[in-house]
Amino acid sequence: MRLLSPSRVVPASRIDRYILRQLALALVAVTGGLVALIWLTQSLRFVELVVNRGLSFRVFVQLTSLLIPNFVAVILPITTFVVIQFIYQRLAGDRELTVMRAAGLSPAGLARPALVLALLAMAAAYALNLWIVPASFGAFREFQFEIRNRVAAFLLQEGVFTPVSDDLTVYVRVRERDGTLRGILVDDARNKNSHATILAESGRLIADSGTPRVLLVNGSRQELDHQTGRLNVLTFAENTVDLTQGDKPGEQRFRDPTEMSISELLHPAPGSVFERDIGKLRVEAHRRLSSPLTCLSFTMIALVSVLMGTFRRHGGLLRPFLAIMTVVALVALGLAVANLAAREPALIPLIWVHAVAPTLVCVWVLFGPQLHLMPAGLQARLGVT
Repeated sequence: MRLLSPSRVVPASRIDRYILRQLALALVAVTGGLVALIWLTQSLRFVELVVNRGLSFRVFVQLTSLLIPNFVAVILPITTFVVIQFIYQRLAGDRELTVMRAAGLSPAGLARPALVLALLAMAAAYALNLWIVPASFGAFREFQFEIRNRVAAFLLQEGVFTPVSDDLTVYVRVRERDGTLRGILVDDARNKNSHATILAESGRLIADSGTPRVLLVNGSRQELDHQTGRLNVLTFAENTVDLTQGDKPGEQRFRDPTEMSISELLHPAPGSVFERDIGKLRVEAHRRLSSPLTCLSFTMIALVSVLMGTFRRHGGLLRPFLAIMTVVALVALGLAVANLAAREPALIPLIWVHAVAPTLVCVWVLFGPQLHLMPAGLQARLGVT
């Protein structure tokens, strides 16, 4: 309250800096805390790589940290709303907003620091959505695939039946220092129509084109056909077994939409995606371009909540509650609109309506009365009727 002492009038720029500093610090703290919490919960999916498969904690942190930009991009509009709602509500509770109004600040002047913060958050969200998140998620997928290959090689220990996946088990009697494997047994149930058991005298791990495989020498393959009940036996001098977990080794892996750039989403290369997924790619592109605008929408909802209506000495819970419920409804509506647009591309404009309409409505509610109080000449220049 020292900045707002009644004995002197504080310049608006100092008040702006005073509020903006509190908003920025709170936004960094809240966003950082939520990102750490989400990272902790999501990274539990990869703990098994450390506990059961022997990867180092450093590799675990490197892998999961690549997901952080995506977490920030998702929660940044929400944390912006939470911070603005909380800081302005606290300023109102401490009577600081009352003193600022008494000093002559209009709703537009009071809203200015929050709008600056919203524009900064929106710029950060665009940088994340357009460049940082696709690059980090692509690096995550590549790193994950590389680790999977390392794990496949690391798991094959001598004298141990190693479950590479739920339907693939490998046993190695001896593993020599040069990498040669002796006394190999492979139990392969990845094919739904048959179950194969492979025995080989020796072998060696290879990784052609990033795919983990084991080259078997001098062995036999016994395969039981589930449909006919017939046992087929094949002897071989050399044979290769793929250690991937799918039932179609070597199958082409299409890139996830999150890895693609905006140009790739809007104009995918022929053959790079399935025809049925083109609508989903376009929705992803428009979602990336429109979702940062929700930083401004949620900010305006918070400002309407704290700056509109009469002042209550003991505060009020109704307006903050309605603001929170409005944001929750908008988040749910955004997910529903995206799902509908993925099935029906003609509904893609609704994604933009969902991102922009709340801002326009809140601007009219908060600043509309001020516009009507302007001189007639200025109203004509601004197009206000």
